[in-house]
Amino acid sequence: MSRINTNVQALIATRVFGKNNAELSQSLNRLSTGLRINSGRDDPAGLIASETLRASKVAITAATDNARRADTIVAIAEGALQEVNALLLELEDLIDRSANEAGLTSTEVSANQLQIDAILQSINRLSNSTTFGDTKLLAGGFDFATSGVATSAIAAVQVNSAKIPDNASRTVNVQVVTGSEFAVVSAVGGNATGELSATATIQVTGNFGTEVFTFASGTTQAQIATAINSSTQLTGVSAVVSGPAVAFTSTTFGSKGLVDINVINDGGATGLTLTGNGEDSGVDGTIIINGQQATVDGLNATVRSGSLSADLTLNQGLATLAGSTSSFAITGGGAKFNIAPEVGLIGQETIGLQSVSTGSLGDAATGFLSTLQTGQTNDLNGGNLATSQRIVRSAIDQVSSLRGRIGAFQRNTVSTAINSLLVTFENTAAAESAIRDADFAVETSNLTRSQILVNSATSILQLANAQPQNVLALLG
Repeated sequence: MSRINTNVQALIATRVFGKNNAELSQSLNRLSTGLRINSGRDDPAGLIASETLRASKVAITAATDNARRADTIVAIAEGALQEVNALLLELEDLIDRSANEAGLTSTEVSANQLQIDAILQSINRLSNSTTFGDTKLLAGGFDFATSGVATSAIAAVQVNSAKIPDNASRTVNVQVVTGSEFAVVSAVGGNATGELSATATIQVTGNFGTEVFTFASGTTQAQIATAINSSTQLTGVSAVVSGPAVAFTSTTFGSKGLVDINVINDGGATGLTLTGNGEDSGVDGTIIINGQQATVDGLNATVRSGSLSADLTLNQGLATLAGSTSSFAITGGGAKFNIAPEVGLIGQETIGLQSVSTGSLGDAATGFLSTLQTGQTNDLNGGNLATSQRIVRSAIDQVSSLRGRIGAFQRNTVSTAINSLLVTFENTAAAESAIRDADFAVETSNLTRSQILVNSATSILQLANAQPQNVLALLG
């Protein structure tokens, strides 16, 4: 080379040296951080994909924690309900023992009533003191709120779960396609006035039990109806006068309703005569709730879907009239848990935790648990022990149903969500690792290669810088 102002070889060597040094720095950076992508210029598309996956991992982790928190909260409620259930069983025992009136003294009955009062107070205390932090779980704060419920059409509403949009409500439409029916059997007397012309003995069977009645000659339909109604609590059958006949009807609507009248002695042709075969069963109607056919049990209708789970008790006027309709709105409430990575109705699960106080357990038709307290209509001195037992059993059914719903929520909703989220997190982390993490085997090889090339480029640059000195030999 005979030119010294521009050392082209040195420029080439400098460029290559800079490139090799940059690759060496990149390998050192990747090996020190463990990441293949440390900045956007390393892999712009990969950076976008990995940051999206990172956001998914954060959301999945939050959803998993939410699901575990939900499991903890409902477990606290279920633990309290176990004790409430045990107290209700004690109530059942006390009422059943107190029904043995001839075998108990008044002192023993008073002692049993004291225990009942204490149990009722304990149930109320558990209802108000079962908390998570400062949130009461069983005092009704997590029950769903409704509006527009026509009490003339719907007697009771129990919303178990509902997905309600933010700042909105969910409308529930009830349509009766075919009405529920009770069981009915008619009977007539022999003479023109409808009175019995001879002594008649009948056996009346309903869904509660069986009773035998004997009526003397001359007994009127009204007297027959009165006698039947005096034992309605024992049989589940009531009676009304309908023209020249007496109509025996079940007190229960639907397939559980039963009336079976067996004439043991009709007193001959002029006695009591059945107009049919003497036996009839009720019929469950067909009811559509929000476009889905409900499960019907007499006046009760149940709907289960992903967006709504509710139990309705309809009044007779609505449930028995085909073509009748009613509607109401669910305006909010319920215990809401977001147990999916997406925030919104898709990832939301709800469960209604109604109050388990003595004023809430039971029903309006039979009575509430609070009526068993001293001085109320169904205390031990009130003489309504059969009603008291039915109230307690209704309360037991309500608490057991709530415990079952909580258990199903824990097992089939929360636990499955946690398991699914953990698997999703693993797969998401693996996908992010494949994009962003450094392969140490590859980077170690690149480091060795870059070190050799940097050393080589340094030597070549030294030679290139020394080469122009050879021109001095031309100057003599």
